[in-house]
Amino acid sequence: MKIGASGQRWLTGFHLLSACLWVGGAITITIKQFLIGAADGRELYGTLAMMDFIDMYIIIPGAMGCLLTGLLYSTMTPWGWFRHRWITVKWIICCYGVIVGTYPLGPWLAEMVAIADRAGLGAFADPVYRHNRTMLMILGTVQTGTLVFACFVSALKPWRNRRAAA
Repeated sequence: MKIGASGQRWLTGFHLLSACLWVGGAITITIKQFLIGAADGRELYGTLAMMDFIDMYIIIPGAMGCLLTGLLYSTMTPWGWFRHRWITVKWIICCYGVIVGTYPLGPWLAEMVAIADRAGLGAFADPVYRHNRTMLMILGTVQTGTLVFACFVSALKPWRNRRAAA
């Protein structure tokens, strides 16, 4: 089943909205994690709880929206699944982003919130908190970079059609 031009424009709108949520939330958390300078334990907890809120209610819906609209694009429009290399690259980035965000990144952040709630500023001395923060800084920044890259891939549509190249 294929959708018409009007349906494809609506799909594009929802895909762009989802991408804005996912990328915007990721950029926000990435920048914020480098600027944590809490004066007391409640401020640390509040900052981390805000980052967790962004993850749960902005990033996750955005990522799921991108995944769902991407599936619809691939099945209901002429773009297909692997017709162009840039689509394949976007699928790899999307799947990578959903998996890495779901398994290590989200749980690391949630655990940091719990430690800060329990220990206040003492969280900075907790080895689990320090590990999670370091890993979020590294892997979260890489994740955000790949999402920004996907935006440029989507806008520029580089690489030739796979069928034309063969």
